[in-house]
Amino acid sequence: MNFRTLLIAGMAMTVAGCTTTASLSGDALSARWVGTEAGKFFAAYGPPASDEESGSSTTYVWRGGYKTRRTPAQYSGEGKARKLAAKARTDYLVCQVRLTVGSDYMIRSITRIVDKPGIDGGPSWCETTLDAAK
Repeated sequence: MNFRTLLIAGMAMTVAGCTTTASLSGDALSARWVGTEAGKFFAAYGPPASDEESGSSTTYVWRGGYKTRRTPAQYSGEGKARKLAAKARTDYLVCQVRLTVGSDYMIRSITRIVDKPGIDGGPSWCETTLDAAK
């Protein structure tokens, strides 16, 4: 039990030490929105769900892009040899992002909180909803 606890604590410290920079990773949301005025974002997609001030910046949480996506069942074969390859499913899509805005009201960073991957390796739901897939 002690070993397991130490292992989990060590993994947590390792992950906590990792950082990512969206501009270096080629993130489409960051490329589209970082450096633009936050008012432009909120005018296009609606007001934020919440906000929190911290020093000279404000962090906004925006949520939207609600949609239900239904994928029909897929079958393989013909006639009596026809078999169910994939069950039908329903996905409830939503996009939630965290925007960090500086005192000049320019977006400094945008981070996905809730997102769904795109179909067949396409752009994610947040990229599609927030016009970053173009």
